[in-house]
This record gives sequence, C-alpha cells and structure tokens, in this order.
Amino acid sequence: MIFKRVQDGKPYPDHDVSGRTWATIPPRQFRLDELSTTTTVLALDRLLSEDSTFYGDLFAHVVRWRGELYLEDGLHRAVRSALRNRNVIHARMLDLDTFDPAAGPVEQQMREADTGPVVRPPRPAAPPGAETRPAAPGPDSRGIRRGWRTPNW
Repeated sequence: MIFKRVQDGKPYPDHDVSGRTWATIPPRQFRLDELSTTTTVLALDRLLSEDSTFYGDLFAHVVRWRGELYLEDGLHRAVRSALRNRNVIHARMLDLDTFDPAAGPVEQQMREADTGPVVRPPRPAAPPGAETRPAAPGPDSRGIRRGWRTPNW
C-alpha cells in the first residue's frame, strides 16, 4: 500500500490559501503511508511528464485536518516518488487544526500568528569610523583580490 487512504474529495473546509502563501511555508518530509489522497484520478501523461512541475510549486501540499494528513496537491509527484522506491515526499503543510477557516481567512490568521517565513534580522549598523570593504574589485582589507581582471599585455 502506498497511501494510508485514497478518497474522492476534501473532507476539510475550503481554506482559500493562495500559491504565494503556500510558498512561505517551509517544506518538510512526509511518509507516503501517513497521507490520504483527496483525488482518485491519476493522469498518466502528467505522471510521465518530465516538466509537470515547471510552472507550479516544486513541493506537494499537505493539509492537516483533525489529526489526519491529506495530500491536497502533488499526487503525481507522490506516485512518481513511490515508483522510484522512495517512501517519503517533500511537501508544505497547512495545519487547519491550528487555523479555523470558519473564523475568517486562513491567510490573515497566519499573518496574525506570525507563522510566515523565517526572516533574518537586519544587520547592525557599523559604528562610526569602522573600516568598510571597498565596493570596487581589488584588494580587500585582507589583501585578497576578488573578481576577474584582464591581463595587461
């Protein structure tokens, strides 16, 4: 058995999360036998296509609802992975156990909960009089030349 369950349709409420918001969720690994699919249709031409994810997200989309994991998008990637004898898939997970679609837009709840992408804090400003690296290629503060230069013939 590849998947935990194969079913037709989504048992969870519609979340209306955009592709841009999905892209902010970091991917992680999921075992295929823990996932329930939400579709029963598998198109053979999409399964065998090399560029089937060229215009979409590289990672599958998984939704957690009432403790169950549902493979919302990425069935073809998951089957391709299983055909290559891999039992895991990299996917992004939206946890509807944490966010309630009945309480308003899930994207807004995600922004308010600050579960977006990890952002590096800004670098502290250099103190006055501190030495800075030159912008042009040439020897830096350690005497190392950076960049490529044409020879002087």
